Amino acid sequence: MESPEIDFWRRMCLSEVELRVYERGEEFVSVGEVGRHIGFVMEGTLKYVTFSEDGTEHVVGFEFPGEFVTDFPFSLYGMPARVSIVADSHCEIMCVASRTVAERMKEDPELAAVVMRSTEGVFSTVYDRYMSLYRKSPRERYEELLNRHPDLFSLFSLKDIASYLNITPTHLSRLRKNV
Repeated sequence: MESPEIDFWRRMCLSEVELRVYERGEEFVSVGEVGRHIGFVMEGTLKYVTFSEDGTEHVVGFEFPGEFVTDFPFSLYGMPARVSIVADSHCEIMCVASRTVAERMKEDPELAAVVMRSTEGVFSTVYDRYMSLYRKSPRERYEELLNRHPDLFSLFSLKDIASYLNITPTHLSRLRKNV
């Protein structure tokens, strides 16, 4: 998410100074549970996953060092997560409790405004991704993702990247050969 509020959230997470460590496969947030933290990823990578009726995992997002990880804004309102957020490598995350932020919002109109603008930013990002599924070819989505994260294949599996792009691993292998 690109937003002027990024610095605000970074400062908040770093000032609260609760370092949480997750190993590969551990969940930062579990689907159906309320997310307990807003985090700034110091080290490691995570993936956002959802599951189809038959239990198949679908990757719907990635987080990298220097980015934020949370089930935003649902964790602030005590709502169950619609995704699981899973460490894909050893992760060190500076966290602030969602409950702390939610309590502060009640008394701090400026914080409430930051949350509102951040929620709009998240919505815009997710909506843009959704529109890309219809407006752009798999190749265009692949090239955009690779331009943003040139080291993508050293961080995530081919299967997870293909899932995020909503294509098969075979299709992704063909794209990699032709780009």
